[in-house]
Amino acid sequence: MANIAAIRSVGSSLAAYLNNAYRGAAFPPNVTKPECTFSLTSIGGVRAQDVQSSDTSVRVLIFLYRSSMNHHLRNAGRTTDPAMRPVPLSVDLHYLVSFWAQSGENEQLVLAWTMRQLHQLPVLDSSTLSREAAWTAEDLVQLIPEEIETEEMMRIWDTLEPNYRLSLSYIARVVRIDADQIRDERPVVATRFDYAGPALQR
Repeated sequence: MANIAAIRSVGSSLAAYLNNAYRGAAFPPNVTKPECTFSLTSIGGVRAQDVQSSDTSVRVLIFLYRSSMNHHLRNAGRTTDPAMRPVPLSVDLHYLVSFWAQSGENEQLVLAWTMRQLHQLPVLDSSTLSREAAWTAEDLVQLIPEEIETEEMMRIWDTLEPNYRLSLSYIARVVRIDADQIRDERPVVATRFDYAGPALQR
């Protein structure tokens, strides 16, 4: 069962997953691999002067800009315990992945690598999710590309101090957060009453 740290765990695990994958990535011999770091950032806490990169490095910021209820699983228990009460809270997390670089070539190179990485391995499981949320083997978070209309994207960036940056959007689906205590209640299947009356005299 995942605890109240589940949402924070997904964001930090996504950044750690991409950092680890990028460090071990092999680029083609004729393509120079730029330095790159992925970091989880508050959508209200970024300023342009805080994300200045060198001429050859790229910074990738991951913002959680919206969360929503997953209506398909909002009343469903766990696969291993469908009748559990209370049911877990089922949440979808909407992330904006933005790329910051002085070099347009490096910016686009890291963009392509990130898209391919999340296309090939679009899953966070108990082996990649941080332990603070007490994930189980049943927990699986899918990373799905999200199409955002240009107008909505501009509204998101209007809330930020920096100007628009090249960005991708993904949904982390589904994050299930369990109650602190699960009631051990099973549905009543049948009730039987036995009655033994006085023996009939013949």
